[in-house]
Amino acid sequence: MILEAKNISKSFKNGKKNLSVFKDLSLVINSGDLITIMGPSGAGKSTLLNILGTLDKPDSGKLLIHGKDTTLLSSNEISKVRNKYLGFVFQFHHLLPEFTAIENVLIPNQIKGQTGDLPKGRDLLAYMGLEKRFDHFPSQLSGGERLRVAVVRALMNDPKIIMADEPTGNLDKFNADKLIKLFEKINNDFNQSIVLTTHNPDVASIGNKKYNLDKSLLSLID
Repeated sequence: MILEAKNISKSFKNGKKNLSVFKDLSLVINSGDLITIMGPSGAGKSTLLNILGTLDKPDSGKLLIHGKDTTLLSSNEISKVRNKYLGFVFQFHHLLPEFTAIENVLIPNQIKGQTGDLPKGRDLLAYMGLEKRFDHFPSQLSGGERLRVAVVRALMNDPKIIMADEPTGNLDKFNADKLIKLFEKINNDFNQSIVLTTHNPDVASIGNKKYNLDKSLLSLID
């Protein structure tokens, strides 16, 4: 087991009322899991992923990563855990426009105080079919290529889990299918744990554990 969410709850204030996103939600992520979380817009998928990824804290409950309760850690300690164990791929790739593809993927190494593993970055970009795009800027890449660069960036620190929030949301069907096959390949080739949120049943179908989040409840589909 890499990560365990135990009875986590989250709500937001809406005027004088509290709007409950989910309550007493529990989830376990093991090595090699490919977990999909499906639900309609506004169901709380991004909120859940932000909490699982330590980008936000639950109102109550525990989030354990390798047995350590992250809800008890300081911001600096949480950042260290996040950098060590987690990688992120967002719907909007968040590549830095002034950096090339290879420079973008080396950023996680540099955040850890390293010079950057250039051979590894080049190898991973080639693995993604981007061997001719090393020195291209994000503006020179297609939407699908930018997201593949973002996936490489997420892999650079050898994360235990990749968190992918609606990664196909801005892609056409061709590029969305290509990205989903890529996630399956990464899961198979590297035994990489992945948690992916989506509103698309076709995307959700790739999970070896499939969940639905709706009306504050997380339920296992099969």
